[in-house]
Amino acid sequence: MKQRPLLLLILLFSISITAFAQESNLTGSIKGKVLDSETKQPLIGVNVYLPDLKTGCTTDLEGEYSLPKIKVGSYNLVFSYVGYEKITIPDVIVRSARITYLNTELKPTDINLDAVEVKAGYFSRTESQSISATSFSFEEIRRAPGAGGDVSRIIFGLPSLAKVNDTKNSLIVRGGSPVENGFYIDNIEIPNINHFPVQGSSEGPIGIINVDLIENVNFLSGGFNSSYGDRLSSIMELKYREGNRTTTDVQLDMSFQGFGGVIEGPLGGGKGSYVLSARRSYLDLILDLMNEKVGMPTYADVQGKLVYDISDKHKLSIIDVFSHDNQLMNQADAKENKNYVYTDYLYYTNTVGLNWQYLWNASGYSNTSLSHTFRKTDGRFYQTSDAKLLVNNKTLEQEINLRNINHWIAGKALKLEFGTEAKFITNNYNQYYNEYKDLLGQNTPAITMNKTFNTYRAGGFANLILKPFAGFTFTPGLRADYYEFNKTTNVSPRVSLSLDMDDVTTFTGSFGVYYQAVPLVIAAQNEAFKNLKNPKSYQYVIGFSRLLEESTKLTIEFYNKSYHDFPVDPNQPNLFLFDQAAMENLFLPHYSLVSTGTANSKGVELTIQKKLAKDFYGLVSGSYSKATYKGYEAKTYDRIYDNRFNFAIEGGYKPNESWEFSLRWLYAGGAPYTPFNESASYSAAKGVLDASKTNSKRLPDFHSLNIRADKRFHFQSSTLIVYLSVWNAYARENIAAYTWNEIDNKPDKEKMWGLLPIFGIEFEF
Repeated sequence: MKQRPLLLLILLFSISITAFAQESNLTGSIKGKVLDSETKQPLIGVNVYLPDLKTGCTTDLEGEYSLPKIKVGSYNLVFSYVGYEKITIPDVIVRSARITYLNTELKPTDINLDAVEVKAGYFSRTESQSISATSFSFEEIRRAPGAGGDVSRIIFGLPSLAKVNDTKNSLIVRGGSPVENGFYIDNIEIPNINHFPVQGSSEGPIGIINVDLIENVNFLSGGFNSSYGDRLSSIMELKYREGNRTTTDVQLDMSFQGFGGVIEGPLGGGKGSYVLSARRSYLDLILDLMNEKVGMPTYADVQGKLVYDISDKHKLSIIDVFSHDNQLMNQADAKENKNYVYTDYLYYTNTVGLNWQYLWNASGYSNTSLSHTFRKTDGRFYQTSDAKLLVNNKTLEQEINLRNINHWIAGKALKLEFGTEAKFITNNYNQYYNEYKDLLGQNTPAITMNKTFNTYRAGGFANLILKPFAGFTFTPGLRADYYEFNKTTNVSPRVSLSLDMDDVTTFTGSFGVYYQAVPLVIAAQNEAFKNLKNPKSYQYVIGFSRLLEESTKLTIEFYNKSYHDFPVDPNQPNLFLFDQAAMENLFLPHYSLVSTGTANSKGVELTIQKKLAKDFYGLVSGSYSKATYKGYEAKTYDRIYDNRFNFAIEGGYKPNESWEFSLRWLYAGGAPYTPFNESASYSAAKGVLDASKTNSKRLPDFHSLNIRADKRFHFQSSTLIVYLSVWNAYARENIAAYTWNEIDNKPDKEKMWGLLPIFGIEFEF
């Protein structure tokens, strides 16, 4: 028995050696399609080149290319074409006996090609969104240390994001709140991309999206153009990849997020494809086998994409994203685990959408999508001390979304992006909130809400992209939205510019007005809330970027966001309503709200990013910012996300084609908090904040090191990827919040992740 671990190590080592010995004889292939980025028309005769192997090919009449019998490994793939910017795509992984599909788009250039050779390559930008945009490829997403396969955690290293609680996926962007973020997959809006979401917000602890289905991510941290509305802080654009159009591929995996698999294959003789993923959490199954009953949350998700080419000009795609969350905890387990609340919670959500891409001709194209989303919540929350029912929430929320966006090229100096969208909402609320003491110790009477809530929103937008001379782009835009709920029309002018100072240096700037409706879970509570204004912000961004070398880029941005017309509660004059979801994990009922709240955030951000040109990649970022608000009494307070300074360093090293090592270290100033009024808290047996010291104290500074090692095993017709990641490697005790222990009636603290090893495995065949 004692020899089994040794035998197992010998076996694994032997497999490793055998696999390594075979790699020199193992090959795969790379295929894809190259399109014009402005018209989506195929490009004929594009040079596709693998510098490491000194081999390549050109695209055919359909814009397609094929590189067969490529030795397994990681490569840079170079695309060049007369009249277009040359690009280099790093981290192209060739796997044994499999096809790596890589579709790309080339941008036409209006300056001489010699100047573009250095400037292009590893970084790209769109003319309509030239500022505050960061893109990630599939491989960058998959291998990110500290991400755990979660797309939201991948961007935690960016300087625009506050570091408040690493046990949540809260995207707190430039002083905003998780309420203010939007998510789109293939032109289709997804209300929330997390399991166990907070109703009315975008946060949650674990992501839904399977990164193995993602082709790329584009994160807009501010200054986004008029094609997006009803969001104040950020937009995340995700693109699902297409499935294999030639053969059927299968992948099995197990990771931090659960176990599951992916299957993909061709449709209609290669005219289409499908890719489907299914996953489920497994910690509850392990505990069941151990006969442990601790109310472990369970979750599952199913998602996929189907694509079919009707003709050369028409393509249809369907995506579906489904998730299911459940938690059942009894009072005894809650007491044993020091949980103040226990729950019987069930949640379902599904978004299904159809997107139609129509290529008009060489002058433009359009995308039109129609989608339906439902979110069903059935949850009861009880007070652990006496089993008192606190909240009974039965809600069915449904949306039908229609979105159309068109791109028209009038000439080299003039382009137009325009479209419309509409959202039809039907929400059924059957909610009961028992009487309780709020954070200030005030008695709040019970409230029952039983109503069906129907409303709609509609909007239109246009962006004019002007290029009066080479190297300069000016993009004025205008958006108008009508909100039926409060009978309000909002007009949002936006403008951005980009000026190339020389071949490697660019200056950017933007200004915009942004509106967002009050979350309906709040607005539906009282008929009087129809008089609330839509919160708005004025955003200014100035940026500077310079290519330090072909694969390394420096970016500096200054921003200022001025918020107005936020809802505030006169009974809680020093609290900020949009931050309540993060403080209490839900929006509680309010009897009175007025639109007099204001806020401001401003800061400077610096990023140095190096793409994987050879062996090494990395990112260093830092920011200094200040975020404040004024409540009902117009006194100024720091917002609960105000870290003031953030610093991140992350990177990776690939010594060979089999191994990869990476790390991420984050450091941030302590977030503000309001201390307890201890005498009132002891008396109430519940945390009561000291209103006279609102957000006057600071948590200890946050810092954490995440490390990761990946190992690839290539076999004759399959590939095995094994990785080990360690979160918070030196076991720093980071404090998320100071809390009140209602079980023992004493002060306590909520900790972030301790030292957490994470093992993952992917098997492709």
